[in-house]
Amino acid sequence: MSETPESPETPQSSRPVTPGSQASFGTYGGRPVSFVRRGTRLQGRRQAAWEEHSDRWAIQVPRHVANTSVHPDYVFDAEAEFGRKAPLIVEIGSGLGDAVCHAAEENPDKDFLAVEVYTPGLANTMIKINSRGLSNVRVVEANAPEVLATMLPAGSVSELWVFFPDPWHKSRHHKRRLIQPAFAELAARSLKKGGLWRIATDWSNYAVHVREVLAGSTEFENLHDGERAGADSPLTQVWESGVESMVGGAPVKEGRAPVSTEHTGPNEGVDHVGGWAPRFDGRIRTSFENKAHEAGRMIFDLSYRRI
Repeated sequence: MSETPESPETPQSSRPVTPGSQASFGTYGGRPVSFVRRGTRLQGRRQAAWEEHSDRWAIQVPRHVANTSVHPDYVFDAEAEFGRKAPLIVEIGSGLGDAVCHAAEENPDKDFLAVEVYTPGLANTMIKINSRGLSNVRVVEANAPEVLATMLPAGSVSELWVFFPDPWHKSRHHKRRLIQPAFAELAARSLKKGGLWRIATDWSNYAVHVREVLAGSTEFENLHDGERAGADSPLTQVWESGVESMVGGAPVKEGRAPVSTEHTGPNEGVDHVGGWAPRFDGRIRTSFENKAHEAGRMIFDLSYRRI
């Protein structure tokens, strides 16, 4: 469970409960969610940034039950918010805002929406927005499925980014992974025809999971279907190296024996399926991704087009 909802009341709404709005009707406890809110307290410059800039850069969405829910009657008007009509790129799980702010700086002709449930991360993002003088980024503290299901108009998103989502390694937690068939349906709803869904993860088991979920979707096509298979596949290279079986892929500390984390999933020797995209050059290498590289883990990129 990601957060404790406020005392739920019977919702008064003419709309039926949808996959994306269930959480706003008080069912966080009955439906797995993909995130854990590791901290919401703000201090120092983060608190100052929130107080000074949230009215300008944070989307003030109406809540229903929990403080990350989005009322299903609320619809985001990007053209009104940004004061122009431009391609909208949405990043789910924007963290500290490094990727989205870098992209916004490099692409002033596009608008960006950073979706995150980690309040300090949003505060950090607003610090970057302000210090860089960006006008094409907004942040929203919200549960991603609800953003895609009801907050964003259908077909309004040009690109959807999900970079390094929580892998939820243990088998019993796989149901909490963000990218599932139901989430793919919501992604398809929000993306325009021909829109792109870019995904990156540093864990092979999640990469295979994503590839299987999207292969089962009739709404998306893999832009690199069959590419980088066999010896060229990062999956084959992970299986050969065994890096993920060693202390989560982290360097072994002196005096300690390697410990298997069982994160890597079944080792099939050679990946004959492929489908891996080249690294998306529009994604800045964040400190998080750097740690994965330092640990020797592979980065898996996948790119899909909304059919």
